[in-house]
Amino acid sequence: MTDMTSEHRPATIAAAGTDAPAGTADVVERARLTGERAEFHAHGRRYVDSIFADGESPLKHASDITLDGCSFQWKYPLWYASDVTARDCVWFDMARAGVWYADRVTVEDSTVEAPKNFRRVHGLTLRNVDLTHAEETLWHCSDVTLDNVVARGDYLAMGVERVEASNLRLVGNYPFDGARDVTIRDSKLIAKDAFWNAENVTVERSYISGEYLGWNSRNLTFVDCTIESLQGLCYIDNLVMRNCRLVNTTLAFEYSTVDADLTGTVDSVLNPAGGVIRADAIGELTVDPLRVDPSRTTIVTR
Repeated sequence: MTDMTSEHRPATIAAAGTDAPAGTADVVERARLTGERAEFHAHGRRYVDSIFADGESPLKHASDITLDGCSFQWKYPLWYASDVTARDCVWFDMARAGVWYADRVTVEDSTVEAPKNFRRVHGLTLRNVDLTHAEETLWHCSDVTLDNVVARGDYLAMGVERVEASNLRLVGNYPFDGARDVTIRDSKLIAKDAFWNAENVTVERSYISGEYLGWNSRNLTFVDCTIESLQGLCYIDNLVMRNCRLVNTTLAFEYSTVDADLTGTVDSVLNPAGGVIRADAIGELTVDPLRVDPSRTTIVTR
């Protein structure tokens, strides 16, 4: 049974043109909204210091809404929504699967405690956002901007497309599996199995630590990065590295085609499929003619 009721205690509804932004019909202030689909199909509305309490899908099919200082306490708050701006908001643990199948969503200065948020969102911006339980978050989203985002949890950003990230701090395994057209700058990723099955990924001025980096991917580029990865950077078609350091990285580049210009010593390199590897030194080099064609790879040590 669907409960369409909502509770406003206390609530202020302002006429358009008072406190509302342009194009907004009314303002809901200090409201406590309960019941399933409490604000179903809301349009042109601004919510201020309001609580979306018990009741699923309170803002389902909402459009052209702004949320300032609001909190979500139950599941599925923003499904099939469009043109949403949320500032200084909190998604609590039970506000799971919070923003799915949405278009043009901006979240700023907010905390998302709930997992499985932001799925199949097109046109998503997260700025100054903490994703404290980021498990299975940002799946299959496109046209994404991540600016100063902190995330903790496994399987972040599976299948995302067209992503620009800066100052991303991630602790969690298996991120960006199957991602396409991703650029990451000035970030830190503590992550096992990052960028598997990915394509067209560029990482600049960043630190990555975690084994098996980048397997089974195409067109991966790292510029001015420090990487620590056991058996990392293997099975990659067209790996490019510029001015990167490989720290405590062994068994690198197996079956990868590589154009790498590295600083410092690489601990060990195993059976690259082809290309050029330049480094100050290589601790151990294995090129087994029974596994790869040695003539296809050039090794240069300074």
